[in-house]
Amino acid sequence: MGKRTIVIMPDTQKIIENMGEQIKMARLRRNLSAELVAERAGISRATLWAVEKGAPTVAIGIYAAVLHALGGMDKELELVARDDEFRRRFYEMNMQVPKRARRK
Repeated sequence: MGKRTIVIMPDTQKIIENMGEQIKMARLRRNLSAELVAERAGISRATLWAVEKGAPTVAIGIYAAVLHALGGMDKELELVARDDEFRRRFYEMNMQVPKRARRK
């Protein structure tokens, strides 16, 4: 089996690249070497560099490990999709969020 091609929308790619740049800046502000952060995260330096470039092929778990290695920044991931518009509408209508999506 060959590699699957990941299709990322341009706006999403910019967000991932921005996140990578923010991770790199956080590492540099803490004066931590790439080698040290990679070791703490349990990844190679090359993978850390891919994270810092915003590579969409890097697993979200690796992004989380790098954020944790930077001093517990992985807790910010809990904010992702925490208060989206659909959740708010379900709450306002006193509806229960389904456990899974319906088949089409």
